[in-house]
Amino acid sequence: MNVDVVVAGAGPTGLMLAGELALAGVRVLVLERREASQRDSRALSLHPRSVELMDLRGIAEGFLARGRPVPGWHFAGLPTGLNFAGLDSPHPYSLFLAQSHTEELLAERAAELGVRPRRGHAVTGLRQDADGVAVEVRGPDGDYLVRAGFVVGCDGGRSVVRQAGGIGFPGSDSTFSAMLADFAVVGPEAVRRAGEHGVLAAPLGDGVTRFVLPDAERMRVPVSEPVSEAEFLAALRRATGSTLGVAEPRWLSRFGNATRLADRYRNGRVLVAGDAAHIHFPAAGQGLNVGLQDAMNLGWKLAAEVKGWAPAGLLDSYHVERHPVGQQVVDNTMAQTLLLELMLMPEYRRPVGALRAMLDELLGIEEVNVRLAGRVSALDTRYGAAADPLVGARMPDVVVGAGRRVYELVRDGRFVLLDFAGDGEVAGWADRVRGVRVRADGPVRSEGPVPGEHPVPGGHPALAGVRAVLVRPDGHVAWVSREETGGGRAESGAGWEGALREWAGAPAAVVG
Repeated sequence: MNVDVVVAGAGPTGLMLAGELALAGVRVLVLERREASQRDSRALSLHPRSVELMDLRGIAEGFLARGRPVPGWHFAGLPTGLNFAGLDSPHPYSLFLAQSHTEELLAERAAELGVRPRRGHAVTGLRQDADGVAVEVRGPDGDYLVRAGFVVGCDGGRSVVRQAGGIGFPGSDSTFSAMLADFAVVGPEAVRRAGEHGVLAAPLGDGVTRFVLPDAERMRVPVSEPVSEAEFLAALRRATGSTLGVAEPRWLSRFGNATRLADRYRNGRVLVAGDAAHIHFPAAGQGLNVGLQDAMNLGWKLAAEVKGWAPAGLLDSYHVERHPVGQQVVDNTMAQTLLLELMLMPEYRRPVGALRAMLDELLGIEEVNVRLAGRVSALDTRYGAAADPLVGARMPDVVVGAGRRVYELVRDGRFVLLDFAGDGEVAGWADRVRGVRVRADGPVRSEGPVPGEHPVPGGHPALAGVRAVLVRPDGHVAWVSREETGGGRAESGAGWEGALREWAGAPAAVVG
């Protein structure tokens, strides 16, 4: 069997990536070692940028129908939460949604695009050469080989693809663990009382409630040791003085603070994303979200490489752009975990309590809260360090012309050249770029927290003086042209034609 790309793993990252590749017309095969989809849900939320990604592809409605918006989140379990509601986004909230539902919806999306995971088929090894990758697979009927142009490991922290592909995974093993339990029966005041004692309790729907509990007496237990119901109830009683009326456990698990980051996200024709690229303590619920964002960044770049129009260095920019994000997440989760871990140790409880109180006070300062909220939500993600503040950042979801949102314009996975000046032309790139001319006297209206209509080039503060914007398929800005105060023009690099060549490759006639 020959395919363009093999994706190992049918979790959220693998399914998101498969959908992105299929959208671009890439032949993709998803291999998943599990015979059935995951019923239990370790992750419980989609943060604002992840909801934006679903909106960018026109599938947010299904997620919103099943999830519950939450306007704020937490950082290290501090009393003062992160305020997502004031962030510049059409989705300024975290969507409380079990991972099983996220996987189901992404699987439906992939199936609509012609991709269905091959379950019960585990990648066991690979060999790459100059022309492709031979992927070794163990299926229900025996071992076989798949020949592919590329293979992407979305197969978790113990990724076979990463190891066989020669990608290092430096970091540290677990030194601290906590317990997780889903109960079908809870007392009427259980959630409130748990919260009063620092125990995370969250209703999951269908009568099931999730409890997350670090326990001083069990914090050094290896993550490989199963959690018993008696162990969890004893720890719950120590923390709250009661078992809170819980019964009928549906899932008991232990998780730790092992922290590792791939030393490179690409080695030739082998790439990694999601937990295969980074693992950490699930502080502030960032893991699943970072994986989805990895997939969105990689999908269109890998498709461009497969289709033959990728400019030099485009696929390598996946590592250049996403590795620093992984490092940032690893760093902030280590800091949060330390604040939680030391509070469980009697000798540190008092000084760490003072530190937590000071940090909680700082979170009450708007600028500090916005900074950390932007980081955890991933809304502050910016690729590169261009002089123009818009380049590399998320494109604001403004309405241009006759009621068309920018997010709606990128749903087919192409670039979008928003032309406010009327001097751009994308004919040679029409298979990769949508050209949208915006009337100079038409409205540009923000869908985020910057309300009202304004004449071009106002609309959104970041668009002041803009003549043209090239928006990438993942919703980030590749290039901007602005009017200078003196009447000249300032561009982030070459003009619009140079920008198209730099990002979308040679025009079709040249590619042909």
